[in-house]
Amino acid sequence: MSHRWAEALQAHWWRPRASLAMRLLQPLSMLYGALAAGHRAWQRWRARHRAAPLGGCPVIVVGNLVVGGAGKTPTVIALAEWLRREGWRPGVVSRGYGRIDGDAIVDLGADTPAAAAGDEPLLIHRRTGVPVVVGRDRIAAARALLDHHREVDILLSDDGLQHHRLPRDVEIVVFDDRGAGNGLMLPAGPLRQPLPAHLPAQMQVLYNATRPSTRLPGTVARRALAGAMPLDAWWQGRREAVQPLDALQGRLLLAAAGMGDPERFFGMLEAAGLTIQRLPLPDHASFAPLPWPADTSEVLVTEKDAVKLPPERVGATRVWVVALDFALPPEFTAALRQRLPDPADRATPSLPR
Repeated sequence: MSHRWAEALQAHWWRPRASLAMRLLQPLSMLYGALAAGHRAWQRWRARHRAAPLGGCPVIVVGNLVVGGAGKTPTVIALAEWLRREGWRPGVVSRGYGRIDGDAIVDLGADTPAAAAGDEPLLIHRRTGVPVVVGRDRIAAARALLDHHREVDILLSDDGLQHHRLPRDVEIVVFDDRGAGNGLMLPAGPLRQPLPAHLPAQMQVLYNATRPSTRLPGTVARRALAGAMPLDAWWQGRREAVQPLDALQGRLLLAAAGMGDPERFFGMLEAAGLTIQRLPLPDHASFAPLPWPADTSEVLVTEKDAVKLPPERVGATRVWVVALDFALPPEFTAALRQRLPDPADRATPSLPR
């Protein structure tokens, strides 16, 4: 599907009520829903009728019920940091959207290119330092992670909600301000599967939004921009180089964002008092070639895009990386703590040979 067609569809998807054009697509949505339900049932049957593949290691799955980004990556980063404070030793498995297909990558490092790992897994690794394995098959990726990183005692599955073969102790569903859009399933709406009538016991809803954006009960995360730092300092991990955003006020800045909802980033920048020129890009845009003119003076980007921008690529343009401060609400972590065993009682998982 071309970018233009995708934009046209999404303009209809995210309306609060279904348009006539989307109603005409509902027969296809019904077919998609039936096929998706059959696939879920088959994968769950396979999961129930096979031996536990992960040595009893607890699994937390983070994902969306809608297509596109809604805040999964900052949620995974915040969860990894919280789990470590709780005494766990987390690892992350991810599909790595946009990566070059191939065998699972076991050891991401500072020099791993985003094209090989995917932008979001690379960002998770850079921000948290936890082991991250990417691969199409989440179970194979999880087994590789536990085999190569024996210290890991809990797994986070990034964007794994629809990977039903993977066992899970907790499912975290993330919504942003757009909620469930028009409430229809693909291709008439953004839903991958219907909103549940009641939340299963293992499911928690987290809103990466100013307020709950669906009828599902959940908690609201606190989010704010945490300042900006030069691109080269960001790549070097020099957090002391972070500048307050008000230091950038009073000059015109180009803001580029390759994400599911670039307007959310732009709006937060303007709310911080910055004067920006918008450059929205497709989600997971490669930044090859650079999407701005060579003589551009200053650019603001997200961390998700910064992983695709080694400093030597940007020439004389000064690129600022704007970080997101994403805090999990106390009621969310309290409920999560109740679903997990005490980390002090956990032994390091051992995989069957």
